[in-house]
Amino acid sequence: MMGAAYAEGEKITDIRVKGNRRIEAAVILNVLTLKPGDSLYSDKTDADLRAIYRLGHFQDVQVSTEETAQGVVLIYTVQEKPVVRDIRFEGNKELKADKLKEGMELRQNSVFSTKDLDRSVARIKKLYADEGFYLVEVSPVIEKQNAGELAVTFKINEGKKILIRSIRFDGNQAFSDSKLRGVMETKEKWFLSWLTGAGTYKEEVLKNDALLIADHYLNNGYVNIKVGEPVVKMNEAKDALEVTVGITEGDQYRVGEIDFKGELLEPASELRKKLKVEQGEVFSRAVLRADISTLTDVYGDKGYAFANVNPVTKIEADKKIIDLTFDMEKGQRVHIERIAIAGNPKTRDKVIRRELRVTEGETYSATGMKRSKQNLMNLGFFEEANVATAKGSASDKLNVTVDVKEKPTGTFSIGGGYSSLDGLIGQGSVQQANFLGLGLRANVSASIGGKSQTYSLGIADPHFMDTKWNLGMDIYRSERDYIDYSRRLTGGDIKAGYPINDFIGTFFLYKYEIKDIFNPIVAYQTLNTQDPVTYPLGTTTTSSILGSITRNVTDYRLDPTTGMINSFSAEFAGLGGNNKFARYVTDHTWFHPLTKKVVFSTKLTLGYIQAVGSSPVPIDEKFYLGGIFSLRGYKARTVSPVKIQPSTLGTAQTISDEKVYLGGNKEAFGNVELTFPLLSEFGLKGVAFFDYGNSYGYGQNMFSSILMSYGGGIRWASPIGPLRLEYGIPVNPRNGIDSNSGRLEFSIGSMF
Repeated sequence: MMGAAYAEGEKITDIRVKGNRRIEAAVILNVLTLKPGDSLYSDKTDADLRAIYRLGHFQDVQVSTEETAQGVVLIYTVQEKPVVRDIRFEGNKELKADKLKEGMELRQNSVFSTKDLDRSVARIKKLYADEGFYLVEVSPVIEKQNAGELAVTFKINEGKKILIRSIRFDGNQAFSDSKLRGVMETKEKWFLSWLTGAGTYKEEVLKNDALLIADHYLNNGYVNIKVGEPVVKMNEAKDALEVTVGITEGDQYRVGEIDFKGELLEPASELRKKLKVEQGEVFSRAVLRADISTLTDVYGDKGYAFANVNPVTKIEADKKIIDLTFDMEKGQRVHIERIAIAGNPKTRDKVIRRELRVTEGETYSATGMKRSKQNLMNLGFFEEANVATAKGSASDKLNVTVDVKEKPTGTFSIGGGYSSLDGLIGQGSVQQANFLGLGLRANVSASIGGKSQTYSLGIADPHFMDTKWNLGMDIYRSERDYIDYSRRLTGGDIKAGYPINDFIGTFFLYKYEIKDIFNPIVAYQTLNTQDPVTYPLGTTTTSSILGSITRNVTDYRLDPTTGMINSFSAEFAGLGGNNKFARYVTDHTWFHPLTKKVVFSTKLTLGYIQAVGSSPVPIDEKFYLGGIFSLRGYKARTVSPVKIQPSTLGTAQTISDEKVYLGGNKEAFGNVELTFPLLSEFGLKGVAFFDYGNSYGYGQNMFSSILMSYGGGIRWASPIGPLRLEYGIPVNPRNGIDSNSGRLEFSIGSMF
């Protein structure tokens, strides 16, 4: 910053700016305190020089004067900082340029700064480190394009990817290394690391793992646990990382006396029954937190929204016990003053309000608030649904704000898919789960495959005429090729449902179908000739009514991780039509999280079908198992009683042509599954399973013989529909039907 000699106190006739190319002179003149007509003083020009610098666009500013006939002209000569016109990358194979530019301090068309350049280099190295490239080298090269403009090229030598080979612990006695590694989010590398990302070192994640380990100890009674910051170092070969975590466990404590004090709304004995913590059990911070939440909800459900539960702990080191006293403070009882809804330009307010379990004017309910959020998410209309409270017009009143973020609920698709049951399938559909913003469900769909065709049209109103009744109807036509014959259905239904409460619902359906069985194999044709009633061909009709009741206490119905689903249904066919039968099915599924990410589930389904009147149960209505939706590893629809019918045509027949699958009048099947994330951000999950069950004929007892299989696979919520790729291996394969090595079960796309 330089100035020229001039006489103090001279009058300024004009002020000019020189050297500026991008920055308008008016911008510079606007920050000056001196104006034409003012007297010239050095302290004021110094102040103006600093003001010009503060604009941040100039690397040099000089001031000078020029004598003219009219008087003194004050001149500010500026030199602008260069501008970054182009940012390039060379040598980046693992990360794309767009990814590298994210969060960089240096930006295109911005003023160049060495500080921003250094920060950008550090940012690039951090991005590579997050992917396991710790030896990356980043060299910025600056090229001058023309006056005041630069191009910056980051030359990158990525090096090889380095993953965590070992995670070790020092000082752990209560839990093994493998157990503690299972608690951590950071994992050691394995042969599928390229898919799962296991072995990648991320500093923030590893620091959080130390907290997870400490939390694990605290949930197992080690209240004095100390977990050191993980130490990460490169091995001598510089091809892998080694992680060491130091641990000081301390003693394990159990729960001693449990008591209550303060403002008790219920007797201490009643509050005690609501707790999970038990005297004599190992102390767990997680259980304590859950009990605090339970007690808070007990008070919250009575209107005390600001109840405070303070657990007072008394540690008796000599006895290794912790006495617990819950100090209850109820606060003020409040009511809901107003409920406001936001974020729903499409969905009508009434669709949201009818899912809420808190009401204006009524007492606040903690359970009602939680259930309201869960109900909104279960609709499937929203990506997010937040139910929050704010202070009302008085201290005993609360306002509730429901803020939702809508997601697309309508789909139009034309595409293809494949299933191990139906083969290649071409399909098209138009579906809308929130039709007209009223919560109506409408769909038009068709699928044409190598073994099946399906066409359907349907609409349903979950709250018919703003009541709790769910009313809908469908019309459909389908055709499918089975092993023994082909079947064509044309029909329609009227369906209704009524929820008893948030967890228990009823469902009723009346359907009328025109059925045609045709194109039989030789063995089936022979049996039809001998006994056309038991082995029918041609057209019949079915008129039936079905009723069911379901109890669903899962946490999230679209993808449960905890809770149970129990259902029972009964169908009676014989309200007119040719086909008469009664069918009963009960289904039970339980979900339980083993860890934050691994979910255990078990399922059991039992079914029974019986004749009504003198006519036998139609062969196609009986129970057939096998395939991806029941017993994996066994060919679809082959797990049933079988009749071998020798050929009567005098020509050689294949084994499959000689078998007729009769179907069972009883079924029992189930499974045990473990699901776990592979790539959470993409919705990709892994599954390990064990299936069991069978279909039983007349004279066979339920569970008299059981087929079993095991296997694993992947599941993905793909853009074109749910994908399942699972491999099942039979434990007890059947001769001539099943492969000892198992079957690959594959299904993708929405099957209508």
